[in-house]
Amino acid sequence: MDINSSRVLETTEGGMEKLAEVTDWRDSKLFSEAERLALEYAERITYTDRQVDDALVDRLKKHYSDAQIVELTAAIAMENFRSKFNPPLGIEAQGFCMVPTKPKTA
Repeated sequence: MDINSSRVLETTEGGMEKLAEVTDWRDSKLFSEAERLALEYAERITYTDRQVDDALVDRLKKHYSDAQIVELTAAIAMENFRSKFNPPLGIEAQGFCMVPTKPKTA
C-alpha cells in the first residue's frame, strides 16, 4: 500500500475502514465481490507458490475490462517491484502498509 493509494482511500467513502480491514479482506463485509477478486488476484501474482489460472481470469473478466485487468496487473507488479527494490537501498516503510503478523507455532 503506497502513499498515493492511502490518499485515495482517505477520499473514498469507506476507504479508511477498508484500509484498516485489508488484511482480513476475505472475512470483511466492507469489500465488494469485485474488490475481493482483485485482492485474490494480487495475492496470486505476489506469492510465488500460487498461480493465476484461466478460471481466475474468467472471474476477473466478469467485473473488469481487458484494459482494467492490464492496469490492475501493472499496479500489482509495481508494488511487487518496490517491495524488492527498496529494502536493499535502505528505503524503509513509511507506515502505510499493514503487514499481518505470522501465527506463532508451537
